[in-house]
Amino acid sequence: MSATQIILLIASYFGVLILISYFTGKKAGNDAFFKGNKQSPWYLVAFGMIGASLSGVTFISVPGWIEASQFSYMQVVLGYVVGYLVIGTVLLPLYYKLNLTSIYTYLEQRFGNYSYKTGASFFLISRIVGASFRLYLVANVLQIILFDELGVEFWQTVTITVLLIWLYTFKSGIKTIVWTDTLQTLFMLIAVGVAFYFVSDELNISGGNLLGFILDNDLSKTFFFDDFKSGDYFWKQFISGAFIAIVMTGLDQDMMQKNLTCRTLKDAQKNMFWFTIVLTVVNFIFLSLGLLLTVYAEQNGIDAQKDNLFPLLAKNHLGFGVFAFFLLGLIAAAYSSADSALTSLTTSFSIDILDIEKNHNEEKQVKIRKRIHVLISIILILVIIIFKYVIKDESVISKLFVFAGYTYGPLLGLYTFGLFTNWQVKDKFVPIIAILSPILSYIISVNSSKWFGFEFGFFILILNGFLTFLGLLLIKKK
Repeated sequence: MSATQIILLIASYFGVLILISYFTGKKAGNDAFFKGNKQSPWYLVAFGMIGASLSGVTFISVPGWIEASQFSYMQVVLGYVVGYLVIGTVLLPLYYKLNLTSIYTYLEQRFGNYSYKTGASFFLISRIVGASFRLYLVANVLQIILFDELGVEFWQTVTITVLLIWLYTFKSGIKTIVWTDTLQTLFMLIAVGVAFYFVSDELNISGGNLLGFILDNDLSKTFFFDDFKSGDYFWKQFISGAFIAIVMTGLDQDMMQKNLTCRTLKDAQKNMFWFTIVLTVVNFIFLSLGLLLTVYAEQNGIDAQKDNLFPLLAKNHLGFGVFAFFLLGLIAAAYSSADSALTSLTTSFSIDILDIEKNHNEEKQVKIRKRIHVLISIILILVIIIFKYVIKDESVISKLFVFAGYTYGPLLGLYTFGLFTNWQVKDKFVPIIAILSPILSYIISVNSSKWFGFEFGFFILILNGFLTFLGLLLIKKK
């Protein structure tokens, strides 16, 4: 594709998103921005959450995992099913009963102000790092394939990217995102479908034989019960998947804010039910695409592994159409998670940190919220630029992204303690426990192979939450 064609594709894509924003943003206030006026159809929320769950990292990385780890990721995905069941039957009823705008206000009602601010702060840190990293990956791809050729600097690419996201979210926030994420999920799935069709055609695999080809290939091995010390061990990944779903969806303002826009609890629960089914199928499709791409690369002697597999084959070997849809799908996957992150960060900072609902009238709240929306946009730009220019080592960037997962452990411990015990805690000590738990978890994780001959992998989240729970036991009121 030429630079002009890529620019037209991106411009057309954002033009559609801005048009949606125009129609959904009429007479929109804070209730629309934060809650979508509680009028969102559950089926749109369910479909749109797929795109928000599958970021640009997933779009690029999951197909590239196959050569090294086969279909072991499906063990985590099956664990998600259990986690989403807990969300639908335990957390959503709680959130609707309390009529929450920010889910972290539960911690204030249960424990006190320090716990509340701690939970919100850990969410803000993790989402800023996570959203920035996802946008960094996509901006870097666009920089390499387009903007370097045009003489545009990376910081300019990032600024334009975040500005466009701000432009279609600033007026009605989550109300717009429910609709734009639906469209972006559709684009992403079409892109995967197109790549699937063309690669299977290149491999001369007919539709009727496609599933059999995938299941018969050694790369599709899914279940690993042999070595409980391994990071791929089934029960380790399955249980971790359940807890990952609970904390990164059920305890995450970004994901729950969409659910809370549904009209009723019953609608929100239907959303979670269908979201679970579709997400499981979509992850299997991503892994299957990775298998086909890996086989195609091997048969044609193409040196493409890991994160380079899908981009390199789409750009250089699978034709104009596949590359065009690859770009469209990558942008859709990245921005469907980034736009909701920007909105949820604005919501959490406005309500949880600044307490605008308690301290200001409606008109003042809108003004403050708009300023915070701009501030969060600037912070995202700065963090992405830091990834690019300050941290040169890509492995360090990856470690930073993984480290963001440590911030969910204290949330897991806090909510578990709050939901499954009746004890109160000495609230002012909660921030200390929440800081110490990830530090201790990291020390144990780094030395676990030497000390125990055991790799924690995704299990680190459970350790982190467990240490937080123990810490809360130590500071409970007698």
